[in-house]
Amino acid sequence: MKDLLSRVAVLATFAAVSGAAAQSANFTLFGKANPDGVALPDERKAVAPISAPYYHEDSFITTDVRGWFAYHSFPQEGPLGGGSGRDYAVELRLALTDRLQLVANKDGYLDLDSGLVKESGWNDVAAGLKYALIQDYKNDFHVAVGLGYQFAVGDPSVLQNDQEARGWVSVNKGFDKLHLGATLNYLKFTGSEDALGSSDRITYHLHADYWINKWFSPVIELNGYHCTDRGSNDPLPFSGADLANLGGGADLVTLA
Repeated sequence: MKDLLSRVAVLATFAAVSGAAAQSANFTLFGKANPDGVALPDERKAVAPISAPYYHEDSFITTDVRGWFAYHSFPQEGPLGGGSGRDYAVELRLALTDRLQLVANKDGYLDLDSGLVKESGWNDVAAGLKYALIQDYKNDFHVAVGLGYQFAVGDPSVLQNDQEARGWVSVNKGFDKLHLGATLNYLKFTGSEDALGSSDRITYHLHADYWINKWFSPVIELNGYHCTDRGSNDPLPFSGADLANLGGGADLVTLA
């Protein structure tokens, strides 16, 4: 780990349609949700990922709407020169069948107030399809893969306007009240580089939550970002993590 970004994810998250637990959606556009008919008690339902909403995608096929706000605090000695960033977004998920899901995972508005950038503007928009390879409700074991694309429609003034393709695999396993999850992404930049450069990246995400009661589950998550190709321009030692796609190459790990 070459660099560390101080990040506080203010957990002002909410979910509509599906509720808070990841497996609780019961609507599919075609066919039946959970066709095996396994009824899960609340303590066996995993909490949806929280601290890396763009890239930490669980293995469950759900229909829901999730709104969230994230606050990023940048170290003074870092590439963004101190300050902060505030992200406001809504995520949409639609279960097309019991195994296929449409995911609209990136949109929203970004407000940057750092030593490098003091601007506000719209994020890029990203969407994809997720397919459940394994859905074993009886043993609480789920595996899914996905393909997505980010469209360069955001404002360059807030380090957006980047195109990238994304592939991912996710695994979730439950042990009664304890729920574990992991996601691995590969992000391939496909557009034209800007002045700050662009990079190809691998990101990995680990999740654990424990059901105490229907109102409270402690959650711990680890998120890692590794640059595999800095592109032709490398002015910064920072690839942007999930905030932007920049040409830097330093690894980054966050804990929530």
